[in-house]
Amino acid sequence: MLLILLGVLLLHLIILILLIVSTAASAWSVGGDRSTDLWYSCMTTNGGYHCKPASSDDWIQAVQALMILSLLFCFFSLIAFVFQLFKLVKGGRFFFTAIFQILASVFVMCAAIIYTVMSPDDGTGSTQFGYAYVLAWVAFPLCLISGLIYIVLRKKE
Repeated sequence: MLLILLGVLLLHLIILILLIVSTAASAWSVGGDRSTDLWYSCMTTNGGYHCKPASSDDWIQAVQALMILSLLFCFFSLIAFVFQLFKLVKGGRFFFTAIFQILASVFVMCAAIIYTVMSPDDGTGSTQFGYAYVLAWVAFPLCLISGLIYIVLRKKE
């Protein structure tokens, strides 16, 4: 049982790290001498790296908000898991933790979908999705699986 709890905790920490990196990294969209993330749009010109704030369009603000919400819910889920690990009655299930983790999964999925549909294109066709975007999509199923594991997981009697 201890190995299962350690494995679930490790999976949760990996998901939290993936969400932090995908939210903060500057490679949601890359192409040529340009990279765009949720916060900045950067360009290499004349040997210098110049960044300007991301557009103030509603869709990018929605993606920003959803990624931050997914981070917060994943973190609160981790805190709830540790709290329930010590305070939950024997035989109880980790429903509160599961709900927070599944909500984090839904938020990251919505953010990635919005970015997929509305992602900026420079018109040349050389823009591709970067590694931070891929990490967000990897975090989604892992987060969902983790939430489902918490539903099934029961504190040993």
